[in-house]
Amino acid sequence: MSHFDVALLQMVAPGNDPAENASKAIDWCRRAATMGADLALLPEIWSCGYTNGFEIESDDIASEWRQQSISETDEYVIRFRNLARDTGMAIGLTLLERWEPAPRNTILVIDRHGDTILRYAKVHTCDFFPMEASCTPGDGFHVATLDTSSGPVELGAMICYDREHPESARILMLKGAEIVLTPNACTLQSLRIGQFRARAWENAMGVAMTNYAAGHPYCNGHSVAFDAEGNLLVQAGADEGIFLARFDLDALRSYRERTFFGNAFRRPHKYELLESAGSAAPFAIRTDGNGERWQQTSR
Repeated sequence: MSHFDVALLQMVAPGNDPAENASKAIDWCRRAATMGADLALLPEIWSCGYTNGFEIESDDIASEWRQQSISETDEYVIRFRNLARDTGMAIGLTLLERWEPAPRNTILVIDRHGDTILRYAKVHTCDFFPMEASCTPGDGFHVATLDTSSGPVELGAMICYDREHPESARILMLKGAEIVLTPNACTLQSLRIGQFRARAWENAMGVAMTNYAAGHPYCNGHSVAFDAEGNLLVQAGADEGIFLARFDLDALRSYRERTFFGNAFRRPHKYELLESAGSAAPFAIRTDGNGERWQQTSR
């Protein structure tokens, strides 16, 4: 059987210091490698533990958030590049990426050779929260080929709130993604988990999500993965742990060849409104994390 094993690293960060957070994640990645994982996936913005976001006064958050951002050439990223080479395991590394005019919420997929094969910045920043509104949205959804011991795998990524917009997963499907990695930082209740399962089933692709464990101020664990048919592969409880999701690539590809989901019978020429920035009330105008109302735009 040709398979791809994703280790969901459900952790709580020591704090918001990238060096401390990296040390913990490196230890957990090594443990995942001994379990036979092909890729280890971290929760959203692990570099700063997705902290110091909700408590900061809105007037100060942009500068505070910017100070926590790091670049791809910083030691935080270099340590994981070396780790990927040492272990022969790919890593879905998350960080608050230094960017102009404001940081980005980013995942770097580093392959087992230590090279970045995919960089994705969160497109759907949840602007209800001040720290998300202070981030630069990503430029689009991307798919890349990951070299594994079982051969190439087509990977995509979305981050937390992205998965609540069906267009995110749909675009990744159209670009050929077989498995979608999803770092997360929020409470995962049954509706959100069911929604995530639907993203797999309606697009005929595997999905894997890593959340922070309970103990993080805003998260409750329940990291989860589904195969392309919507079957549950693994679901964590609330506590810290490494949870291995095994994707059967032969079964996934066979199913995608014969299913009537995915792109089989879509009618894209009927979807013109999806390309418009406008919508009917009450969704045309929303409120951001500062309590200000804003007109819907194509930002």
